[in-house]
Amino acid sequence: MKEHTSNERVVKVVGIDLAKRSFHVYGVDERGQRVFGKTFNRTRLQEFMANLPACTVAMEACGSAHYWARLFRTHGHEVRLIAPQFVKPFVKSNKNDAVDAEAICEAAQRPTMRFVAIKSVEQQDIQAIHRMRGLVVERRTAQVNQIRGLLLEYGIEIPPGRAAVGQRLPDILEDADHRLSDCFRAELQELAEELRHLDARVAHYDAQIEAIARGDRRVQCLMTIPGLGAKGATALVAAVGEDPRLFKNGRGLAAWLGLVPRQQSTGGRDRLLGISKRGDVYLRQLLIHGARAVLRWVERKDDPTSRWALALKGRRHANVAAVALANKIARIAYAVLTTGQPYDPAMGAWVKP
Repeated sequence: MKEHTSNERVVKVVGIDLAKRSFHVYGVDERGQRVFGKTFNRTRLQEFMANLPACTVAMEACGSAHYWARLFRTHGHEVRLIAPQFVKPFVKSNKNDAVDAEAICEAAQRPTMRFVAIKSVEQQDIQAIHRMRGLVVERRTAQVNQIRGLLLEYGIEIPPGRAAVGQRLPDILEDADHRLSDCFRAELQELAEELRHLDARVAHYDAQIEAIARGDRRVQCLMTIPGLGAKGATALVAAVGEDPRLFKNGRGLAAWLGLVPRQQSTGGRDRLLGISKRGDVYLRQLLIHGARAVLRWVERKDDPTSRWALALKGRRHANVAAVALANKIARIAYAVLTTGQPYDPAMGAWVKP
């Protein structure tokens, strides 16, 4: 097939605007001149890219992008994923699929552009487990709050927290003195059964994560860092991608996770605000929770990181100290991932195994 050229010009960069069924493809030559602009369905896109000579293929990092990236790599293409916010400045005039594909192609040619790491199937499996677990935890929290709210309407108050509901609910269902109607008692029993089912689902996902952690050396190395357990370590491995060196340094990883100050500087005057909160919300949450757990015990430890955290905890708000420690954990994690060596608090970020 010769669909890949117009007047036999060689295509160097291709920008693809992804969707569920319709895909617009925009190709340019080595001078950045337009060679073609086409719209395909899923089947035709696979055929077209399989017959296209090896070139650079750029896409936004959105739904299904990692699947297409892995597929196009099998055809010999160099694939680059770009965060949508970095493509937006290159969109000309009104937005449509053709303009978006052109903007993606233009952004991919910038020498200073930053790209998103492409996930392997194994990494996507880990991330999928975390996403499923997160949804079940949200449903369980909502279920607990609904039970507490409904019982309060009958004059029964339960303290906040899943543990309190788990302890009090069986007694409430068995106690006839609460004067609950048979109708409501039956429905409350169903809610209790559903809550037990959600607990079982969370336990299942936790077991899956623990099994993954035991079988992955990268995760085992990350778990040597204080504040990183099986959940945080596996989520970090799944999120960072195949090559952590896509980030220049540990600060780049921390910035990608939204653990650095947001800036609003102008006229030579620097103004730092709260953290940027960019990147993966779930992973940032795990790191901050891990940092909070570490801060509870720093008084009992004497390694350099603990002494630094203790001094910071003494002069700054607890939340500020937790975020700062989460930033440091992310930086140490970068060193561990890039060297493949476990963390040793006595010798810095890592030590030879």
